[in-house]
Amino acid sequence: MCFYATHPQSYYLTKVANPDFPGIARYFRQLAVPDALHVHFNGAGGNIAAGKYNDGSHENRLLLAQRMADGMERAWNKTQKQSVSTTNVKWDTEPLLLPINPKVAEIEKTMHEMNNRQLANNMGRLGWYMRRMEGKSIETACISIGNARLLFMPGELFVEYQLVAKKLSPNNFVAMAAYGDYVPFYIGTEEAYKEGGYEIESSPVTKESEKVILENIESLFIKSQDK
Repeated sequence: MCFYATHPQSYYLTKVANPDFPGIARYFRQLAVPDALHVHFNGAGGNIAAGKYNDGSHENRLLLAQRMADGMERAWNKTQKQSVSTTNVKWDTEPLLLPINPKVAEIEKTMHEMNNRQLANNMGRLGWYMRRMEGKSIETACISIGNARLLFMPGELFVEYQLVAKKLSPNNFVAMAAYGDYVPFYIGTEEAYKEGGYEIESSPVTKESEKVILENIESLFIKSQDK
């Protein structure tokens, strides 16, 4: 398993499904080490991209994939092995109820005016809103394997959540997979909601999400310590 926080996109809107550069990098590693199943998780990359290389040029997809595959290989070569038994493997879950941005309710009134792309982007938000109004939560999870803590979170979390998670459990190896239940879309920090921008304007949740999510992560870490 590998975890890396970035917007997993080089270019898109081609009407052809593809795994973009992280998927190509994973495939390279699968070819290099064929006897191991390679699974890649995208970290909290809501506000992290591939920088100057993310310019939309088709040639850069391969370059980004090669760079990422190199990072995967270097991480693989630094693997530290530990004995594992049923006593030090644990799976914990926690319900997450995110605060609603009231603007999401307007989607139902304006959806008949939207084009196909707008509909595709907004139906997930509306579906989450309706489930949330029914009191239904998103389930987050933490897998504990020895001193490793693997967090599974929803939406396009900003990278600050991943950095804080590490600080909340400083004595453990912490990795985060975001983008799980995708419908909350962009989830910024409290400070980010004051700054605005595309991600914040399209977010179906509010600035209070930061407190709720960090409390959720803390609860998962506390559960992970219980025997």
